Amino acid sequence: MTTGTERVRVISPGRTYVGRQGFTYGAGASAETVGAERLCMNVLPMPPGARAKVHYHQGIETIAYLLEGNCAVYYGDGLEHRAEVARGEQIYLPADVPHAPCNESAAPCTWIVVHASGSDQDGIVLLPELDAELAARFGARPA
Repeated sequence: MTTGTERVRVISPGRTYVGRQGFTYGAGASAETVGAERLCMNVLPMPPGARAKVHYHQGIETIAYLLEGNCAVYYGDGLEHRAEVARGEQIYLPADVPHAPCNESAAPCTWIVVHASGSDQDGIVLLPELDAELAARFGARPA
């Protein structure tokens, strides 16, 4: 009988990757780093004024914890909703909900992001037409 102990891994900081969402992430536990199958966790630093490309995760739930700073998250089919997330708060995004975190503050923010999939790049659907709408509304550019 296998107990899984041979798959236990410690992930040290310093390894990064560029996600389709437009940011450089701190690589955490994922399919790519440890062979995770059903969940992953990565670190997302966002400089002041940055925003993600509008996207959703097809069939995949997301929970994000704001470790540092403040950040707005626009969400909905037309990005008609806005949640202001403060340090220490979490946001839950059901599968298939379009969203874009936007650091509208003058200070950096850092997220810890968990997806119900082995990789945060699984199931990503980019929505460039909504990027254009956000840019028209706020003059912001995606990362």
